[in-house]
Amino acid sequence: MVTTPVESTNILLNGWLIYQILASRMWGKTGYYQSGGAFGFRDQLQDSLALKYSNPELTKQQIIEHSKHQFIQGDVQHWWHEETKKGIRTRFSDDKLWLVYLVEDYIEFTSDYNLLEELVPYLAGEQLESGVDEKYDFYPTSNIEESIFEHCQKAIDSSLNFGENGLPKIGSGDWNDGFSEVGNKGKGESVWLGFFLYAILQKWLPICKERLEKLNNENKENKENLEAITEINNIEENIKKYEGIMEKLKKALNNNGWDGRWYKRAFMDNGNVLGSMQNEECRIDSIAQSWSVISNAGDNDKKYISMESLENHLIDKENGIIKLLDPPFDKGNLKPGYIKAYLPGTRENGGQYTHAAIWAIIAESLLGFGNKAGEYYKMINPIEHSRTKEAANKYKVEPYVVSADIYGQKNLAGRGGWTWYTGSSSWMYEAGIKYLLGLRIEKQKLSLKPCIPNDWREYKIKYKYGNSIYNINVTNPNNKYNEVISFKLNGQEIPEKQITLNSSGGVYNVDVILGQGQITSF
Repeated sequence: MVTTPVESTNILLNGWLIYQILASRMWGKTGYYQSGGAFGFRDQLQDSLALKYSNPELTKQQIIEHSKHQFIQGDVQHWWHEETKKGIRTRFSDDKLWLVYLVEDYIEFTSDYNLLEELVPYLAGEQLESGVDEKYDFYPTSNIEESIFEHCQKAIDSSLNFGENGLPKIGSGDWNDGFSEVGNKGKGESVWLGFFLYAILQKWLPICKERLEKLNNENKENKENLEAITEINNIEENIKKYEGIMEKLKKALNNNGWDGRWYKRAFMDNGNVLGSMQNEECRIDSIAQSWSVISNAGDNDKKYISMESLENHLIDKENGIIKLLDPPFDKGNLKPGYIKAYLPGTRENGGQYTHAAIWAIIAESLLGFGNKAGEYYKMINPIEHSRTKEAANKYKVEPYVVSADIYGQKNLAGRGGWTWYTGSSSWMYEAGIKYLLGLRIEKQKLSLKPCIPNDWREYKIKYKYGNSIYNINVTNPNNKYNEVISFKLNGQEIPEKQITLNSSGGVYNVDVILGQGQITSF
């Protein structure tokens, strides 16, 4: 439970977001705008992201279940129905990497490395033929099973497919499904996917090193365990390989991916660029800017410049939205795929795609811009779109659940789109709890790294961990944004400004005082 100076934030974080995640996304897998009932590979994984705070076992089981829908080659089903066991195999380039992202996040939160040892079978099925972007079929479970660690390895290694600009190939779409013809001929590259892959590798390397240390310790006295020696050698090689790839990828992103004032979005099969200031349409796309910060792969000056460009071109305070891209696709020469079939300003085509809007808020938080992070978080809150009769008539959809998209142009600007069945609810919870309020739980240690508006004088978090209750009170007497200067547990100052969580019972009072100003770098 949280208590902040913004009541609409309290209402969402204290119930409605988790309710939306569970009722519509995890259990129903349905909504008024889509009643398919399918599991989405990347979708339900991201939905489980926010559930780690209340029930990390649900996150773990979601990871295991999704691992069962990976093919031996490393790619995965984009979506499937449990009832028929039928699903679709595609050339989407990011799906499989979300498995690794969730494994990394879960282990960081829980320190449960045993997840990596879970044995899970792969799916069997013929690979897609050349020129075929997707195939819906029944894919049986194979007789090959490997650990979650190996599943993640395959997801990563099958993603190391780079184009002539040194960036990962986009396939028949990355996070933006509508970019279905950007790279389906095999040459197109994704700048956003480059940042995402960099973020994945950055957190995978410590997992590999921890596993290497464990194997070395276990086999210190047994030099004849050939299976262990082989795995040790493979991990050592992979660590060197991934470190080299990260170095090259960062250079490619900041050289070939940079457009002067912001990062490009993608290179198409025919050489055209998306997200360039030279374009008539799609001059700038938000997620390349946000993830340059989230991944920490953007050069320090470019991160700030690109986020300033995002603010100038994509934030529409009049309508309370953060656009995905601008200008929308319409009658220009670019042919990126089915995104162009949407009316300009709707869904991915230039409206607010809330998923991406939240990533922009997370990026502002990581840069230390508390006033902006707080303002934008409040701005996109559905309750704030419904405070008056006039606003509600404009917004038109439920004020108590997050909308997947909000229209961005002309007379429809500010109107809510697809509600309930959207993964944005999970990310909005994560952005509020972890990045705005700063509740950080890493390897069973609790710390506070907030980024709040400087006029917040106080806020509270009541967090239940196992059978224990942690009452966290944060005061901000000097109107600062972040930087904890005092951290007390039950009245005793904790110099490390973090505590080891205890789940066995008891009430723990944590008092935190903020003092320093805005940070300027990581």
